[in-house]
Amino acid sequence: MNATSLAFSLRDMTGEARTFPTGRPSLICFVKEDCNTCNLAAPVLEAFHRVWGDLADVWMLGQSADGNAILKDRHGLTLPILDDSALRTSLAWGFDIVPAVYWIGADGASRAPLEGFVRQEWEALAQQIAEELKAPGAPLAWADLPDWRPGCGSKHLDPDIHERLLAEAQGSPIRARRIEIASADDIDEFMFDQGFSDGLPVVPPTPERVLRMLSGTTRDPQDIVAVVPPNMAPATVEKIAINAVMAGCRPEYLPVVIAAVEAVCTDEFNMHGVTATTMGASPVLVVSGPIRHRIGMNMKLAALGNGNRANATIGRALRLVVRNLGGARPGGVDRSTLSSPMKFTMCFAEWEEGSPWDPLHVERGFQRDDSVVTAFAMTSGPVQIVDQESRKPDQIAGTLGLGLEGVFLSKIHHMPVDALLVVCPEHVRTLMSEGEYSKARLRERIQAVTSRPLREMVSNDISGAGISLASAAKMTEAQLAAPAPKFANDKFIHIVVAGSDAGKFSAAFHGWVTGAAGSAVVSRKIDC
Repeated sequence: MNATSLAFSLRDMTGEARTFPTGRPSLICFVKEDCNTCNLAAPVLEAFHRVWGDLADVWMLGQSADGNAILKDRHGLTLPILDDSALRTSLAWGFDIVPAVYWIGADGASRAPLEGFVRQEWEALAQQIAEELKAPGAPLAWADLPDWRPGCGSKHLDPDIHERLLAEAQGSPIRARRIEIASADDIDEFMFDQGFSDGLPVVPPTPERVLRMLSGTTRDPQDIVAVVPPNMAPATVEKIAINAVMAGCRPEYLPVVIAAVEAVCTDEFNMHGVTATTMGASPVLVVSGPIRHRIGMNMKLAALGNGNRANATIGRALRLVVRNLGGARPGGVDRSTLSSPMKFTMCFAEWEEGSPWDPLHVERGFQRDDSVVTAFAMTSGPVQIVDQESRKPDQIAGTLGLGLEGVFLSKIHHMPVDALLVVCPEHVRTLMSEGEYSKARLRERIQAVTSRPLREMVSNDISGAGISLASAAKMTEAQLAAPAPKFANDKFIHIVVAGSDAGKFSAAFHGWVTGAAGSAVVSRKIDC
């Protein structure tokens, strides 16, 4: 190779840009601070610089910005030390071992590099340089130096770095490290063994599949979407795409997964707490807006169950991101006593067209034509609420209220806990059978039918849960007789419509602790 093909521009430790080739003979040496042989070579290079610096450029290219400063101070170096911590120049020059020394003479041709330290080779190089420059030799006590010292692997060949550098050099959007497995290995078993799976088989995220997945968004693959607890790992679009491939998503689902990751990684949602609680909380995703139809989500028959690829894989992709990037694995930070099938996936679409009410995302301040994903931290569900007999609006509303009384425990009331009520179409028709029945009226009815005297909340022989006997002893009879609804505020009752046209079966998801001590409901607009 000639000097032109090896061109680079890097900054030295003073911030000055140094561009190669310079038009002069050059001695270029790549080093890293934690390599003993590089430390052996550093004083030799400094001697070369002192004797030939007026006739040739003697530059050291360090592979770590901090390491460069250490080398300079450790050896009292005055030669220019350039910052190649990005390692792009190391990759372009194509060596394997540091120190790697190149002599580029006045003719611009690069001589064969020296890698590591063989005294005889370095001494011969010094003699060659002196002859070509017609200058005195370097005043070094060569006999005091070891005959041979092995070099160290160049940092640009680190498996965690090399694939990314190659992708950048080739213009590929993929930067993640590629894992090679033996030809005889079963790739599915390998992924189980590495802990990448939630317990079910995953789709191998080959480069071709990841590139295809990335076509589902216009965002840059290296954009950082969120920092994922509990490991606080940066989630780039690319890494989310990798987990979306593993979950079985189609590319058009990726914007929903990205928005879901944004939602659950907020301080308000508190994904770390959701993961760590022994109650077994997990995100439940509700998708609203036009994207439901565009990607074929299920909002009708079996909306909360299996059978729909979009519903199943979007929720699973989010869980895999939290697992594989955030490190939320059972037995680690995930301390769920029993856990829940929702830890595999739980995502469904709201049937806005079958609802007489404003959809969830409009209630939460978005425009009707926005596509939005809303994340709830739920500990159980869907719990079915069965009523095939009620024919009056207040009756069916009362049934829905009684169905929600079991959140946490029927004996515990006035709770600051979110609940997600999924009303089926037949129950909706009963609610509307005598005219408009608003969500506000439904919430009021739920609170009314679940109101119980505080006396019933006191710990007793049937159940020790609830108000302690000591606290009850301090209350007046009027206080104990005061009715307490199930929820501390109507705002904790979230209502959507989904399900088949036939069947009088609604459902509820029971929430975790709400607020600063727990989790708040979070919505994010989907970048379509």
